[in-house]
Amino acid sequence: MTWTWRYEGDDGAIVAVGGASSSESFTSQSDAETWLGETWRDLLAAGVVQVTLLDAGRRIYGPMSLRPVT
Repeated sequence: MTWTWRYEGDDGAIVAVGGASSSESFTSQSDAETWLGETWRDLLAAGVVQVTLLDAGRRIYGPMSLRPVT
């Protein structure tokens, strides 16, 4: 299994960060979720508004907003 986060804008369009439209690959869902928990602020600052979790290209869940709840 290959877990990745797809970077998206408000409208669901793919957003590239550093030339990539998705995160690095992870070997588990847990690793992918931990990584997002550590980097979501940087992604938001780079223009990513929401993310979708993919397993081998298949959507698992999302889109999920990176904006803090107000």
